[in-house]
Amino acid sequence: MSTTETGLVGSQLPLDALTHVPHTDDPQKPKDYTSDQEVRWCPGCGDYVILATIRALLPKLGLKRENIAFVSGIGCSSRFPYYLETYGMHSIHGRAPSIATGLATTREDLSVWVVTGDGDAMSIGGNHLIHTLRRNVNMNILLFNNRIYGLTKGQYSPTSEPGKVTKSSPMGSLDHPFNTLSLALGAEGTFVARALDSDRKGLTEVLDAAARHRGTSFIEILQDCPIFNDGSFDLLRKENAGDHLIAVRHGEKIIFGDEGQHCVVRNGFSLTVAATADVDESDIIVHDAHSPDPAYAQALASLSSQDLQYTVTGIIRQVHRETYDDQARAQVATAKEHSPTDLQALINGNNTWTVGTTA
Repeated sequence: MSTTETGLVGSQLPLDALTHVPHTDDPQKPKDYTSDQEVRWCPGCGDYVILATIRALLPKLGLKRENIAFVSGIGCSSRFPYYLETYGMHSIHGRAPSIATGLATTREDLSVWVVTGDGDAMSIGGNHLIHTLRRNVNMNILLFNNRIYGLTKGQYSPTSEPGKVTKSSPMGSLDHPFNTLSLALGAEGTFVARALDSDRKGLTEVLDAAARHRGTSFIEILQDCPIFNDGSFDLLRKENAGDHLIAVRHGEKIIFGDEGQHCVVRNGFSLTVAATADVDESDIIVHDAHSPDPAYAQALASLSSQDLQYTVTGIIRQVHRETYDDQARAQVATAKEHSPTDLQALINGNNTWTVGTTA
């Protein structure tokens, strides 16, 4: 299959994101990535599951711990770097993607991760998020979405449902929430995915693929806040959850439900859910995460509804595009090659200018 057919457009397949990150031959275990800091989240918080999943994944990547860096913003999720035995930085509100951009650009030998929340990333950090995605900087952005501001005690967030009653919206929120996947795709993200915190297998698969993707990986993780938004994703966890979760895999037909009774088909320029028994098998959509045209991925993301009637999980889109940091390093190398490299040569050079004086 050609690179164009897989959506990996270019003269050659892209390098693995971990190609230039030093590896270790020493076997590693989750405890090697467990810091001595006491984990301080509320009992029942979904962050615990995500932390355990990350700790289990990192040893499998085979990287040296000193070549992994986690950068977070502000929020409950942003305590993450304290609890991992890697380099980390608890940065400022909404700006973690910008700080991580500088880190990824100057240090190709690092695996860079951003940990953020729906308030941190989608509100004050919205601008930084979309520009990181469009630039395609080589990093992994983990967006913990609990649809509430947890750290500041329960205000509605940019992903809260309309009518949400909170301390900051006692008569119900009037805001229309973001479809996070649509936002990432609108910024032309090259890797866009979603997982549920309680689905350890699905979350691990998505995180592993993200870690190896060269470019910006955006992973939304739906997680519970038991204090200020308890049970917000119960429909996706309890009996008949299979009727609502649309788990997609590249190259496979999109069929879901406990008995495969639902499927996804085309409806004009969009996609819709149909009963599997009522459609021709050839009409069922085969998931193509590598399609260069983002219209298909947008249509798939639009299937997800705020009421969770349908929620798409898995890797929605994964395509190849040159990364900002690779291009920036190439520019610096070219500049060094064609410019004087020592200070005295610059001082003795022909580039001069006159500083104006007042009469």
